[in-house]
Amino acid sequence: MSNEVYTLALKSTLQEIQNACPDVTSNFIFKDGKILAQDKNTNEENATQIIAAYDTIAERTDIIGGLETMTIQSAEGKVNITSINDLHLTTVSSNEADEKYVNTLTRILIPIVIKLVEQIQPASTDNETITIDQTETEDDTTEEIVDENEETVDETTEDTENYQPYETEEETATTELDEETEQTETEIDYEPLLPEPPVTQLIIENLKGFRVPADTVRVDTEVIAQWNELYSDKKINEVEVEALNGKTTRCKVKPIKKSKDSGKGIIKMPEKIQLTLETAAGELVTVKPVVE
Repeated sequence: MSNEVYTLALKSTLQEIQNACPDVTSNFIFKDGKILAQDKNTNEENATQIIAAYDTIAERTDIIGGLETMTIQSAEGKVNITSINDLHLTTVSSNEADEKYVNTLTRILIPIVIKLVEQIQPASTDNETITIDQTETEDDTTEEIVDENEETVDETTEDTENYQPYETEEETATTELDEETEQTETEIDYEPLLPEPPVTQLIIENLKGFRVPADTVRVDTEVIAQWNELYSDKKINEVEVEALNGKTTRCKVKPIKKSKDSGKGIIKMPEKIQLTLETAAGELVTVKPVVE
């Protein structure tokens, strides 16, 4: 397993963590003072400064048994550094981020990926060794096979005159398997490809009230009716929302209850989702259904 594959696995995991939690602005992993993997939003200059600060503090904590976790809090956000084996996971997030949720993601996903990569690595090495051994064996026995062939040429010629072709059990089984495969292929009913989810522009309105879910938006009933008509066999429970600044989030969706708001092209949105998208009431967002 090459270092490139190892780094790619960690990089993909970091990106998925950010996709799952938009409040995480960037995250990266470093080892021995060098960045090993990072998401696409990480600024290397800022990351290098964080690593230098961590190393300085870590040197002073060696006398008390080392440093496992460190959090730097500011008015604009916070930085959390967690040691995982000999790696250091750094997460930069806003102050609104759910710290328990972020910690659950990072402390479960990263160790699992590291463990899986380490389990795959020795398996690849074993395969390479077996291949080399087989090649060497073939080279060593080539001369012996040639000598034996020279001695049996005359005998083979005599046997060929009386040879009668026959179908082996292997050939019979292969023929039957091919016939079964052809029958199976003709019986498969391929599902038709679903159309691309339509993108709709809607105007944000505040969604307030008693016990309003913080992870759910309400969309114009006419828009939802169009989605249901397009995907008649699929139930649409979630949408992907993108603000004009490029920020995106995925959330649950329900139709707007009040008939007076129908056909106005609006999306009612809780304050938490507006903060995630860094947008506000009165601004436009694009919405598309999540079809699975």
